[in-house]
Amino acid sequence: MLLSQIITLYVWLVIASAVLSWLVAFNVVNTNNRFVYAVGDFLHKVTEPVLRPIRSIMPNLGGVDISPIILILGLYFIRNLLFELFV
Repeated sequence: MLLSQIITLYVWLVIASAVLSWLVAFNVVNTNNRFVYAVGDFLHKVTEPVLRPIRSIMPNLGGVDISPIILILGLYFIRNLLFELFV
């Protein structure tokens, strides 16, 4: 099912975005590198419109951002719901 593959791809993009943000925060990768900046910018533009509403609803957890986890759980729930309805 195409929609399931799209959801899985988006989940991987969310994971990549979270990992890259950790690597940038801990100065493992440098955003002055053009490739790293381009990848980070692409991941930010793809994931931020979906993560922003989740972050606005979430309470402040002291600098810990669990919005990607909530998004991934929601996407898996939607994917499983679609399998239940259409298969």
